[in-house]
Amino acid sequence: MNGFFVTGIGTGIGKTLVSAVLVEALKADYWKPIQSGDLDFTDSDFIKEYTMHHQTIHPEEYVFSEPVSPHLAAKLDNKSIDLQYIKIPNQNNYLIVEGAGGLFVPLSDKYLIKDLIKLIKLPVIVVSMNYLGSINHTLLTIEALKQQNIPVAGIIFNGDANIESENYILNYTGITLLGKIPKADILSKGFIAQQADKLRPKLLSILPQLPNPPSSNDLPIDYESF
Repeated sequence: MNGFFVTGIGTGIGKTLVSAVLVEALKADYWKPIQSGDLDFTDSDFIKEYTMHHQTIHPEEYVFSEPVSPHLAAKLDNKSIDLQYIKIPNQNNYLIVEGAGGLFVPLSDKYLIKDLIKLIKLPVIVVSMNYLGSINHTLLTIEALKQQNIPVAGIIFNGDANIESENYILNYTGITLLGKIPKADILSKGFIAQQADKLRPKLLSILPQLPNPPSSNDLPIDYESF
C-alpha cells in the first residue's frame, strides 16, 4: 500500500484541506477512519466537494455524533474503538489517510492516534500552521514521531506564512518541506487543483511509482472556471 497518513500539530490545523490537495495531486483514494461530529458535512464530504478527480472515498470505520475527542465521542454514543477490528482498505491506488487532531488524541483508554498510524503503516505528513506556540507544537510532534519510530515523509505549512518560524522548524528538525499552502481567499476546486499542481512533483519524487502515475497534463488549465 502506497500513500500517506496526514496528521497535524493540533485540531483545526487544516488536515482535511491538505488531504484534499494530496488526493487531487495524486488522484489518490481517501480514507478517514474515525469521524467525530460534523455529520451534516463530514471530512469525506469535503473531499468529494473540493476535488475534481473523484477516486474511491472509503467509508469510515467509526462515525460518532459529537464533535469531541474520539474516545469521548465513542462513550457518548455507547460505543468503543478497538483498533484490532479496523479493516484497512485494500487497493492498488495511492491512499491518503486522515487522522483526528494530533498524535496523542485518545481513541480509547488503550489507544491513541499514534497507534492507528502504526497499524496503517504509511509514512506521515505533518500539517503545521503558524500561530503563537506553533513552533513548540510542531517540534514536539516531529520528536514524538521519531521516538515512536514512525516514518515521516515531510511537512506542509498551511495558512499564512511566517518565514522565520518555518525556517526554524526546518533547520532544527531536518524534516523535508513538501510544500506551503496559502490561505484561500475563496475556497474552490480550482484553488485545490492549483495547490495540487505545485505539490505533485515533490510528492511523486518520494513515492513508489504506480503503473500510470498522475501528471500535470491531467489537470484543467483554467483553474478559475472551477
